[in-house]
Amino acid sequence: MSIVTVQLGQCGNQVGQELFDVICNDAQEGQRKAYCESSTERFFHETTHGDLVARAVLIDMEPKVINHSMSRAAKSGRWRYGETSHFSQKQGSGNNWANGYCVHGPRHGEAVEELVRREVERCDRLAGIMAMMSVAGGTGSGVGTYVTQCLRDIYPNSFILNQLTWPYGTGEVIVQNYNSVLTLAHLYQLSDAILVHENDTVHRICAQLLNIKHISFSDVNGVIAHQLGSVLQPALTAGSHGVYSRNPLGDLVSTLACHPEYKLLSVCTIPQMASSSIAYSTFSWPALLKHLRQMLISNTKMEEGIDWQVRPPSVHPGGTARTRSLGGPGFNNSLANLLILRGKDVYSAETGQKDRAYIHQYIKFGISEEDFLDSFTSLEQVISSYSQLC
Repeated sequence: MSIVTVQLGQCGNQVGQELFDVICNDAQEGQRKAYCESSTERFFHETTHGDLVARAVLIDMEPKVINHSMSRAAKSGRWRYGETSHFSQKQGSGNNWANGYCVHGPRHGEAVEELVRREVERCDRLAGIMAMMSVAGGTGSGVGTYVTQCLRDIYPNSFILNQLTWPYGTGEVIVQNYNSVLTLAHLYQLSDAILVHENDTVHRICAQLLNIKHISFSDVNGVIAHQLGSVLQPALTAGSHGVYSRNPLGDLVSTLACHPEYKLLSVCTIPQMASSSIAYSTFSWPALLKHLRQMLISNTKMEEGIDWQVRPPSVHPGGTARTRSLGGPGFNNSLANLLILRGKDVYSAETGQKDRAYIHQYIKFGISEEDFLDSFTSLEQVISSYSQLC
């Protein structure tokens, strides 16, 4: 099944272009044939000449960013955008949500709808539509909201996911808070799920984990694209018998947005490091999963600075729960989580019967697997404390 991507405004188009680069690189770097075919069908259609064309519509009220994105894609030599799958004007939205939503949106809505319709009709099976946009400016937020509203009316039974780039706390757009509030409030009534990337968090990843000295928007967009690719690329699910997931948007919505009042999603990826360091690093699935689990428990976005003192709530007789924490940010109270594993020997990360030998002898007396994991975590903290004495 295929995803049609709608890139809106400067940020949406730049992140979208990075995303297709990530997807194309991943699908062509020594992956298995079935994986490559599934990825290609999901994000590209193939011309009679064998060219890969992104299933995307590019929208901006100014042509500069769209022209740059299309040029970069064509120069990659691996994929390109459709020659007529874009729409732009000569006047921007002036960083004003109302100008984008009330003026540009209604004025150009039919033209945008036609472009999306063409891309949808190129899909043998539509998985859904992903709208990519920033919420700080006027076009991404205002026009993006209007376009989402139109798409919801036209495709009432299709999944719609909005990917939002949240502005820096000290952003350059003085009215970014107004634009953000209006965007999120309207999209909450329209979208099936809203995946949020915070610029401040992504910036810290670039600085602390990727060791980038002079961070650009391209660096930030690259991290966002990498995280999106890790979620949207084909993946095997439990009991799938080697068949890749058919509808990534449907999987995300059904698993994570399990109630219409709770649609906000976030992504946490581990490990994240500079590409130059990967060749000198060794990872094991058990170690990665332990760190990821504690990041989830302590509501930490990066593996650096994990608070190992935060513990899951312990349930006492009578149903009361208590969170064990020593000055940490508190226990993560998200409603649902989805774990996606990618890489070599991924099946070794699954807990086999040998790894769980004799566990049932403890469970029958009231000790759970969670208690074992808590004990492992506690001892890791003890080892860390003693190591710092050296």
